[in-house]
Amino acid sequence: MMTRKSILVVDDDPNICEVLATNLEAKGYAVKCAGTGKKAIEMSRDEQFNLALIDIRLPDMQGTELLTQLRGTVPKMIKIIITGYPSIENAVEALNKGADAYVLKPLDMEKVLKTVDEKLKMQEVLGATLYI
Repeated sequence: MMTRKSILVVDDDPNICEVLATNLEAKGYAVKCAGTGKKAIEMSRDEQFNLALIDIRLPDMQGTELLTQLRGTVPKMIKIIITGYPSIENAVEALNKGADAYVLKPLDMEKVLKTVDEKLKMQEVLGATLYI
């Protein structure tokens, strides 16, 4: 039996969490939300997530700072930055700090789901299981 892929959504906007969770769950993913970077770090210690969607601006830290911290604790987790403030600097910083992809707000749900699917397939192909 195949286990469901789990996704952590990190965004302080409950509406965005809800929209992402609803759409991702409809595709068969298990989804949990965290409203702060600190909460996301705690959750990633207690539970294995295949992928995280991280807002670039969180109430307690920048999403890029969270990327760095998660890379240390959960290196195999795929990390996708979500931003409503697109800039070359943001994109470069996010990628340099370990983001696997970068999606823009307002969210194009089709594009988000396609990115998530592609990144998880790549993770599977590379054999990057979380339980090594």
